[in-house]
Amino acid sequence: MDQKKLKIVFLSRYLGKVNRGAETYVLELSKRFKKNHEVEIFTGKESDNLVKIISGKFDLVIPTNGRVQALKISLGRVLGGYKTLISGQSGIGRDDIWNIAVTFPDVYVALTEAEFLWAKRWAWKSKIVKIPNGVDLEKFSPEGSKISLDLQRPIILSVGALEWYKHHERIIQAVTKIKQGSLLIIGSGPEREKLLRMGRKLLGEKRFLIQDVEYKEIAKYYRSADIFTLPSWDREAFGIVYVEAMASGLPIVAPDDLARKEIIGKAGILTDVSNIEKYSVAILKTLSQKWDNLPMEQAEKFSWEKVSESYQKLFEEMFK
Repeated sequence: MDQKKLKIVFLSRYLGKVNRGAETYVLELSKRFKKNHEVEIFTGKESDNLVKIISGKFDLVIPTNGRVQALKISLGRVLGGYKTLISGQSGIGRDDIWNIAVTFPDVYVALTEAEFLWAKRWAWKSKIVKIPNGVDLEKFSPEGSKISLDLQRPIILSVGALEWYKHHERIIQAVTKIKQGSLLIIGSGPEREKLLRMGRKLLGEKRFLIQDVEYKEIAKYYRSADIFTLPSWDREAFGIVYVEAMASGLPIVAPDDLARKEIIGKAGILTDVSNIEKYSVAILKTLSQKWDNLPMEQAEKFSWEKVSESYQKLFEEMFK
């Protein structure tokens, strides 16, 4: 039997303003869903316009900004007659407890096995499934143009918002203990000036650089680096940047937690990134090892094509 063509809307308040995992999730999946369904994206204030959402006669509404937005969409089901799906982009913690236990979407999508097991504890009306985030394997690959960087080799790359919970200061401290090599951080946020002062003081301008790069250009920077690291807190829901880096052929140094074990597999080294000595040793070890195709093979498990196929199967179950 042919799958029903659904009318789907993503609510993404900050799309076009910031480039985080949640916004990438919306862009990549909406593009692929359009092959089989009618898809719209409401951004800015439009994403919270409940009247427009209800009058749109959608089959499925996917809010991505949590809390008030998710609650409004939940209540709107009474008049709108649609179903709701929330993906666990916030990670384990209070935001997604609210999303699961208070707004009780029809389906909650956990991104990792650890998040799936955690979410089941809070679900009393929602179906819980596991579907990871993904990577565009055509855009992110070792082949293609690179950026010429006036930095000492090897180049250690980190990509992420310049927020306290990404813990970029730990990378700076770890690289300080390494005699050779430079640190390139790509991102924007309130911690920029603090990190800039710290990096220049401890590493100098020839070994340290922070840049804010448009998402369409970022693949060139991955290809220009030697390894990738992001010492983010353990509430990091997934970390699309890890799979983007692996798809670009980079081995990874990351926090030793259950989610990162599942995502990175044998394509890098996991360590206690809060211990700067251990962190620096892991970076050196990663730089010295030969990784061959392991990073790319691991990234292939997370292609957006495979992810969208999993969503298609889910839709078939939801709308039988």
